[in-house]
Amino acid sequence: MIKIVNYGSGNIQAILNIYKQLNIECFVANTPQELLGATKLVLPGVGAFDETMDQLIRSGFKKELDHLVLEEKIPVMGICVGMQILAKRSEEGELDGLGYIDGEVKKFDSRKFTEKPYLPHLGWNSIQPTKEGKIFENIDFDRGFYFLHTYYFSCNTIEDKLASTQYGGEFSSAVNHDNVFGMQFHPEKSHSNGIQLFKNFANL
Repeated sequence: MIKIVNYGSGNIQAILNIYKQLNIECFVANTPQELLGATKLVLPGVGAFDETMDQLIRSGFKKELDHLVLEEKIPVMGICVGMQILAKRSEEGELDGLGYIDGEVKKFDSRKFTEKPYLPHLGWNSIQPTKEGKIFENIDFDRGFYFLHTYYFSCNTIEDKLASTQYGGEFSSAVNHDNVFGMQFHPEKSHSNGIQLFKNFANL
């Protein structure tokens, strides 16, 4: 069963509605104990890095997530800030991230932009996969996904980059290492592409 981690951050109802539309069993885990039995995990996130990590720690979810993701190898997909906390650290805050993927979160430097020097990065943008995988099957890459962010994930290992996007330069819009996936965009706001992505994750 797919379980959405409800630690107080993210568009949980929108994700739940999509899985109901797809007739795929999905459950909102409101406590760490309710994560038991998960076959897939969705880690949403909206807001600042430190606030998100603090909520995750105080809710008690971090310890159980570490066990399920790192030891049981349950697939997890982080969304937006839920992706960023997969990193080791962030320029946005001082707390350590989960460290599931070797990298750090950095702020866009608009001084280096060759075009579109606007922050936050807001609206629809295309993506370009950088390695093969079922997660992007039947996705319209030109249409892309809906973004809203000022910080981006910088991978320390090139093999962990799953997709890239152009915004004043290239950045990693999706990351992946083993059973860990991260999407900088909001699939729950991305209409047919987002629905397809959630379906693909369920079928991994």
